[in-house]
Amino acid sequence: MTPTANRALVTGIGGQDGSYLAERLLADGTEVHALVLRDDATPPYCPPEVTLHVGDLADIAATRRLVLDLAPDEVYNLAAISSVAQSWDEPDLTAQVNGLAAVALMESARLVGDHVRVIQASSAEIFGEPDHSPQTEQTPVRPLNPYGAAKAFAHLSVAVQRHRGLHASSLVLYNHESPRRPDRFVTRKITSTVAAIARGEAGELTLGNLEARRDWGWAPDYVDAMVRAARADEPDDYVIATGIGHTVRDFVATAFRHAGITDWEGLVTSDPALARPADATDLTGDATHARDTLGWAPTVDFDAVVAAMVAADLSAS
Repeated sequence: MTPTANRALVTGIGGQDGSYLAERLLADGTEVHALVLRDDATPPYCPPEVTLHVGDLADIAATRRLVLDLAPDEVYNLAAISSVAQSWDEPDLTAQVNGLAAVALMESARLVGDHVRVIQASSAEIFGEPDHSPQTEQTPVRPLNPYGAAKAFAHLSVAVQRHRGLHASSLVLYNHESPRRPDRFVTRKITSTVAAIARGEAGELTLGNLEARRDWGWAPDYVDAMVRAARADEPDDYVIATGIGHTVRDFVATAFRHAGITDWEGLVTSDPALARPADATDLTGDATHARDTLGWAPTVDFDAVVAAMVAADLSAS
């Protein structure tokens, strides 16, 4: 492992991962800089010690000037159109931000020097509808939606950049949650609505496909994997997952249980209009390579993840 970096650049600081990553890097003594959109100039949960730079990752020329000026030791690209639903509405913007801009950022880092370490946040959505479960780094990449397609382009480009000498790793991140997850994500919709029902402020929870199976972990654990990968002696691609799948229905049942509601079935409705045009049946990952190479392992299980989210939403009343 390499020592702590002197300076890091984080994109996507406004998301749950960005804030946890900033906290982790600052605790290590790293000087943290972050790129933020003008409309998000004060990201939630962002530590005050982070130096913010207003810009747009998709503005390739301006971002390159920033990277060359900062000359960071580590670059973490977490910025993305992060909603699969939004990617169906705006596939062109998704391709630009999640794909082209990510590749341009890698090239900017390469121009700084061969000492720079780059982490690309990829997604299990690159696997689409895999023919086996759990998935590994060798699972074929064949996405089903615009989000996954753009992420796949960036993921594959990491290996291409490694051939050019860039110390870049792509982390195929499976679903990971925390109380910092924004409301637009289905998991936070579940926990916040369940909390509202428990307080008597809502009457039902409406969702799309309740049978989709996902591998849910704890966001700070996945941030830990990013830092470990950045500081590993050799760059590589890693599946980051718990290895245990649960359905959306499981998530709902667990959320209601932690809110003290046992008879919940009549409180949940399914609306076909909320289902995605194409949705993988089972995305569950095998993180053996990360365990063996990085010494990484999840520390918080599914039940505790859901419990933490419900507790936060109940206390927010």
